[in-house]
Amino acid sequence: MHYTHLGRTGLLVSRLCLGSMNFGPETSEADSFSIMDRALEQEINFFDTANVYGAKKGEGVTEQIIGRWLAQGGGRRDKIVLATKVYNTMGDWPNQSRLSALHIRRACEESLRRLRTDHIDLYQMHHVDRQTPWEETWQAMEQLVYEGKVIYVGSSNFAAWHIVQANEAARSRHFLGLVSEQSLYNLTARTIELEILPACQAYGLGVIPWSPLGGGLLGGALRKAQEGRRASSSTQEAVEKNHAKLEAYEGLCAQLGEEPAQVALAWLLSNPVVTAPIIGPRTTEQLDKTLRALEIPMSKDILEKLDEIFPGPGGPAPEAYAW
Repeated sequence: MHYTHLGRTGLLVSRLCLGSMNFGPETSEADSFSIMDRALEQEINFFDTANVYGAKKGEGVTEQIIGRWLAQGGGRRDKIVLATKVYNTMGDWPNQSRLSALHIRRACEESLRRLRTDHIDLYQMHHVDRQTPWEETWQAMEQLVYEGKVIYVGSSNFAAWHIVQANEAARSRHFLGLVSEQSLYNLTARTIELEILPACQAYGLGVIPWSPLGGGLLGGALRKAQEGRRASSSTQEAVEKNHAKLEAYEGLCAQLGEEPAQVALAWLLSNPVVTAPIIGPRTTEQLDKTLRALEIPMSKDILEKLDEIFPGPGGPAPEAYAW
């Protein structure tokens, strides 16, 4: 396994991050345990979840599954960098969502209980809260860090301006501030290249792309699929809309002798601003196949061909990779 620093920190994380959104709703607890065990065998040490995952409001089903896995012992907790999130609605009462100091405090305690741990390595704000001042949010996060319940703070789905606001507010408080940003980023969704990636680079934030396969579009979507995301009506509509691009893309992957999903991940990994794409395997076999992405060389010629098929927001521009 390859490791890299999470942004400007000294923390080392694997180049692939194990996502857990499927744990519970799509993947049984037993299979989730097997996937996490296999991830450790493959030396993946970066695990991501959220208090809202699990499809049952307020229950934190996915965090509970991970907590029961951690409770088995065997050094599991010490081997992983555990990331979770706060913001989304966890109940029906007024202060059970967003980023008020009260909700952050309560949500952290609840996540710690469900995860059966005494600290969260990376506590991420799932969305920006325009109704809460940064002074309040940072005060709450600083207190959690002071108590040893949180080590690092990250963001998710922030605009570049939000990253600037957050870190300048943290700087004024002599606090470390944001160390990472989770954003939608893949070959079909490259908008973050305009402002978010430059902001992350300027402030030393690690970038953790979610949906690296574009909801299945980049995973060989032209092939007939009887299950999984590629079989959904919304995905099939997207396939039809992007048929020409996908045909060219899968043709290029065939020429390279690589699976489309692995090429999509390798493309993300070739960008030095990217820390670790989030993968969401539903089986251990899928997890094992994903590791191939770490070994696929992305030459300038291949990057240019991919850029022609899926132009960035500013049009074809190979220099966009020279962050």
